[in-house]
Amino acid sequence: MKKIIRYSLNKHTLPTATDADPDVRHGDLSELPPGARLLPPCSPTKIVCVGRNYAEHAKELGNEPPSEPIIFLKPPSSLIASGDAIVYPRLSERLDYEGELAVVIGKRARNVKSSDADNYILGYTCLNEVTARDLQRKDGQWTRGKGFDTFCPVGPCIVPREEADFPSFRVRTLVDGEVKQDGSVLDMLFSVNDIIAYITSFMTLEPGDLIATGTPPGVGPVQPGAKIQIDIPGIGVLENTVVAESTSC
Repeated sequence: MKKIIRYSLNKHTLPTATDADPDVRHGDLSELPPGARLLPPCSPTKIVCVGRNYAEHAKELGNEPPSEPIIFLKPPSSLIASGDAIVYPRLSERLDYEGELAVVIGKRARNVKSSDADNYILGYTCLNEVTARDLQRKDGQWTRGKGFDTFCPVGPCIVPREEADFPSFRVRTLVDGEVKQDGSVLDMLFSVNDIIAYITSFMTLEPGDLIATGTPPGVGPVQPGAKIQIDIPGIGVLENTVVAESTSC
C-alpha cells in the first residue's frame, strides 16, 4: 500500500513549510531516508474541522447532536508532523486530545454534490485536533482554544483513497499506551461525502486542504510529558509528546 509523505533532509525545515520550499521532498513512508525530518503529509491552505460528528462525543460534552455539520477552522500555523512536540500553552489550564480521521483534498472543489465527492478526495490521514478546552468554553467560540501553534498534528502519511478500506477505519487514541478513544468512522453523524458537499456549498477547497471529520467519544485532558498516539489501522500512527511552553517564549 502506498503511503505518501513529505519530508526534508534539512532538520530545520518548519512543519508549516509549503511545497514551494526547495527543501521539501515527496516520497513513500517505507523509503524515508535516515535522519530525514518528517513533515505533515500535505500543505493545506486551510484546515476545516467538523464539530460533534459523533453522537456520543456530543453527549460527553453535554451537547445535543447537531442537525447539520458544525464547521470551524484551524490555522495552517497550527500544523506539526508526527514526532513533533505539542506545546501546552501557559494561557490554558486544560489541554485535550481529539483523535480524528482527516480527509485530504485532491483538486479544487466548489459546489460538489455528495454523490461526486469521492472524486475530490486525494486520501486519508490521522489528525489530533488538540483543544484548550477551558479557553474554548470561556470564549464561547473556538478560534483561540483550537488555534494555538502545534495544535494540529497530522500524519504520518496519506493513504490514497483508491487504496483505502474506508469502512474498516477505526480512530484509536492512546495516551501513554492506554486506549482512550476507539470509534468506527461508520458512526459519524455526517458522512465524508456529505461533509464535502456541505463545506463546498459556501467555501472553495484547494488541493492539499484538510478536513478533520470529528472525534469519537473518550476525549480528555493531558499533561506535559504525555505521549499521544492517534492510531488508525490501515493508515498509520501519529505520535506526539506534550511539552510545557517555555517561559522564555
